[in-house]
Amino acid sequence: MGDGPFLTEVTLVWREGEREDWLKFGRPVAERIIDRRQRVECYAPGQVFGLVRWASNDYGTIRSTLDIVRAVGAGEPVTRLAQVNPGGDVLLSVHGWPKVAQIFRLIDAIEASGIDPCEVAPDHWRHIHNRLAARDVPRGYSPARHIAWLRRRALES
Repeated sequence: MGDGPFLTEVTLVWREGEREDWLKFGRPVAERIIDRRQRVECYAPGQVFGLVRWASNDYGTIRSTLDIVRAVGAGEPVTRLAQVNPGGDVLLSVHGWPKVAQIFRLIDAIEASGIDPCEVAPDHWRHIHNRLAARDVPRGYSPARHIAWLRRRALES
């Protein structure tokens, strides 16, 4: 988006019943509407967002994914992701509707405890990803754990 600050751009496409991309959570710092079916949302370094991508064809769902990504700064290493430019720090990635729905429930529980998922410790998203990969049950994210994260982050800045 020009020569301004380094931003991560996320392209979202919406074709009803065919391809639907949306953000489960995230607070973009800028947005650009391409047309009625496509927009680009921008994130500053360090911001976290949850990108959901779903697609189907005549035979049913062919893709359900959820990626929780931390936007990176200039010069930081990135993992390339479709629709995310230049890429990001992938904290969690799941494929298949049962796993996506499971993460939705975990996000809903975090929100129900009064915590914004954008503010959750990045290590917690990695923990969930690793536990699911090992077919284990992830720990919950409590307000006490969140306060500890906020204090740690304040010390680091």
